[in-house]
Amino acid sequence: MSDVLLETIEDGIATVTMNRPEARNAFTPDMMAKMTATFERLAVDKSVRAVVLTGAGDAFSAGGDVKSFAAKAGEKVDLNNRIQELRNRMRMCTTLYEMPKPTLAVIPGPAAGAGFSLAMACDMRIAADEAKITTAFSKVGLSGDFGGSYFVTKMLGEAKTKELYFFADVLMGKDAEAIGLVNKSVPAAELPAAAAALAKRLASLPTVAIGYMKKNIATASHGTLTDVLDWEANQMIRAFETEDHKGAATAFVEKRAPEFNGR
Repeated sequence: MSDVLLETIEDGIATVTMNRPEARNAFTPDMMAKMTATFERLAVDKSVRAVVLTGAGDAFSAGGDVKSFAAKAGEKVDLNNRIQELRNRMRMCTTLYEMPKPTLAVIPGPAAGAGFSLAMACDMRIAADEAKITTAFSKVGLSGDFGGSYFVTKMLGEAKTKELYFFADVLMGKDAEAIGLVNKSVPAAELPAAAAALAKRLASLPTVAIGYMKKNIATASHGTLTDVLDWEANQMIRAFETEDHKGAATAFVEKRAPEFNGR
């Protein structure tokens, strides 16, 4: 794997690390393409029970490289080509969000712009108390990309999302937890252990059923009750046939804790 993106898999947990600490893990075209390919592969790898996404050094990701934006400011561009190019790059967030297994963003420091959006694409987020989290886009005259406005609106509603996007105020991790933008914040020194414990817990869940739950919840956010009931029926009957359910039902009868294997 390219050194701009590191990957380890241990005990069913795949950890993907953006590795440009000298640039606060700002995205490059190569990094984005590799993240898309990596997420697509991990989504179908049956040995992977949970995916952790983080950044090297003291940042999650600063998102786009604003210096490169400034350098290109005077260039003539083909808008249609640029739009399609951005759509292709944003597939990494779609793939991460729709992955049928739990995902966790570990935010040790700044998560801004497209890096903010990428963190929001994960199922859960844990941050250092003093990590700086911001949409950032309005500060450089941009409207936002990589799905952040979609993810945050689903989490916090339109009014709060507009506040975060319009003003681009910087939230500390503990403040982001208070409004529900991250699931948990902890002192920086405790982040590695707390993140590892949360990832281990996610990896211990019935993976197939978790994937079905993600579909149900996504449908609930935009579909009708009938849509949700239809989807729940489909997923529930399939979940009944998994080894995880059958083993858990037996464990329940025998009054012992279930052990899930992701099958």
